[in-house]
Amino acid sequence: MKSVLTVEQGRSLLRLARQTIAVKLGVETDVEAVNDPALDVEYGTFVTLKIGGNLRGCIGNLLPSGSVAEGVKRNAISAAFHDSRFSPLTAAEFDNVEIDISVLSQPQKLEYSDGADLISKLRPGIDGVILQLGRAGATFLPQVWDQLPAPELFLSHLCRKAGLVDSAWKNDHPKIEIYQVQCFEEEEE
Repeated sequence: MKSVLTVEQGRSLLRLARQTIAVKLGVETDVEAVNDPALDVEYGTFVTLKIGGNLRGCIGNLLPSGSVAEGVKRNAISAAFHDSRFSPLTAAEFDNVEIDISVLSQPQKLEYSDGADLISKLRPGIDGVILQLGRAGATFLPQVWDQLPAPELFLSHLCRKAGLVDSAWKNDHPKIEIYQVQCFEEEEE
């Protein structure tokens, strides 16, 4: 994805996410307020929280739903307190949380004939993937390729996340959409 935001705007979004979580926790923070009209653009966003490199929450929206700044605030709260895979974030954990923000391109349908063709068209590390079959659906951000670099494994885990059998990607011809992200990560102190 071509850069839609500058590095400084990405840092502003990271500060906004941290500040939003801190306020909800009642934790004092020295993060200054974010006020940048450039962050009024509309893109899908995901906020990912990690502690010690391990996932601690990840929530987002694939399509725009308000400005990037609004999406980051909403998804920061959801990732910290409403990701059903984790208990709500605590004030004791707050200082150890690492925040990543992904700004998403518009998803595009990927046409493919069979499982082998699908694998040949995916770009590991570049494409985020949305898989839908009937009412079941799930997505993996492009960053997930780091943990699941083999396309077969990536797609099998994505099927599992959607509540489908691992082989649904090759046997049931689900709808596949791809997107790219511009990712911003908090820097190590």
